[in-house]
Amino acid sequence: MADSFDCIVIGSGPGGYVTAIRAAQLGFTTAVVEKDDVVGGRCLNYACIPAKAVLRVADVLQEIREADDFGIKVSEPEVDFSAVGERRKKVIKTLTGGVSGLFQKNGIELISGEARLTGGRGVAVGDRQLEATKVLVLATGSVKKPIPGTQFGGRVIGTEEAWAFEELPGSLAVVGAGASGTEIASAYARLGTQVQLFEGLDRVLPTEDADISKVANRGFKKQGIDVHVSTFVQDVQSHDDRVTFTYGDGTAGEADYLVIAAGRGPDVEALGLDGAGITLADTGLVEVDEVGRTSVEGVYAIGDLVRGPALAHKASDEGVIAVEHAAGKDVHPIAYPDVPRATFCLPNVASFGLTEEQAKEQGYDVVVGKVQYGAVGAGTVYGDRTGLVKVVGDRKYGELLGGHIVGAKSTELIQELVNVRTLEGGFHEVAQQIHGHPTLSEAVQEAARAADGWLIHG
Repeated sequence: MADSFDCIVIGSGPGGYVTAIRAAQLGFTTAVVEKDDVVGGRCLNYACIPAKAVLRVADVLQEIREADDFGIKVSEPEVDFSAVGERRKKVIKTLTGGVSGLFQKNGIELISGEARLTGGRGVAVGDRQLEATKVLVLATGSVKKPIPGTQFGGRVIGTEEAWAFEELPGSLAVVGAGASGTEIASAYARLGTQVQLFEGLDRVLPTEDADISKVANRGFKKQGIDVHVSTFVQDVQSHDDRVTFTYGDGTAGEADYLVIAAGRGPDVEALGLDGAGITLADTGLVEVDEVGRTSVEGVYAIGDLVRGPALAHKASDEGVIAVEHAAGKDVHPIAYPDVPRATFCLPNVASFGLTEEQAKEQGYDVVVGKVQYGAVGAGTVYGDRTGLVKVVGDRKYGELLGGHIVGAKSTELIQELVNVRTLEGGFHEVAQQIHGHPTLSEAVQEAARAADGWLIHG
């Protein structure tokens, strides 16, 4: 006989654990199935959180090296990479322990093991049979994918392994200059590793606005990263002490490790979706409607399993929508272009909505406002004059179509523009709102003023 719960969530990452907590708040008896030894999924244990822990070390190191610009004399700092690793592990343990505590607080049962769907809302975990009486949510996340002609193993690794080095590598080759690849390249280059960064498309951060990519690329080169765009890596061979490869027109290359950060795929192999009757889209993702319902009644899918950006905060919101819908509440589907995107390389990059090119392709009468950080006082005070804020709008109605920021604290600054968009404001409203002085947020206001036709500081 199956053990029954109102809600079962498969996966305990940011999508899964938030889903489970919200379900418990709604009065559902709730269980979470997790195949790993700890809760938190890949984000907390192997990806987002360890990445930011290491990047924070690189940021502090950068600030120390630049201290002379602020009148502080220090000797060249030394990186104790074993201590960096210990801090990374401490951060992970603290946050995963917090999730475990939230499960206990909300009466959520954690079931260890690999889940397999048995039809309807049934789940098998080893010999144990489970049944979700109201809602089953699939939140298993994604897995790394190799580039064509390669396979993982030896010194050919994915992003998870790159953030878990026990010793600082002397050299890295990073394939893929999207968010994950640029974070790895930027972190380790500043820590002292020789880094080559390869991108098959014609610029770094190719999904970002072109103006943002240009500023970021200058920052990467300043850090000593050897950047290669419009370049493919081939002939990858893992040896005992290095990786060899060719790139471009056949140039030979080698590094201590080759990190593949060029894409991920949904983690669905163990679930048995075909046998459970769950339909997949042509992309290989799970087919869902606007609230996350799959082709099987009462079964929802969220996060990296479904369409939209593969971001932790997007997965969390989808999970909330799924269980609230199952509970009979009115919900508002996510507008995926308006989900904020954040990359924690140096310089930080953040964005939402349409790029200038995308807005033009969609037929808008596009107006753009651009302002460098150096146009406002805080840019000079805090030592970042090269950052850039770019606002993309529609001239006819003043609609805020997109926001794009590269520079210090951009991952925080972008939220203002997201909030204005969510509240159906336009760039005119941002231009009129009083901003504190001297703050970097004044550059956001000035970019909106530039779009509105009355830039003050510029």
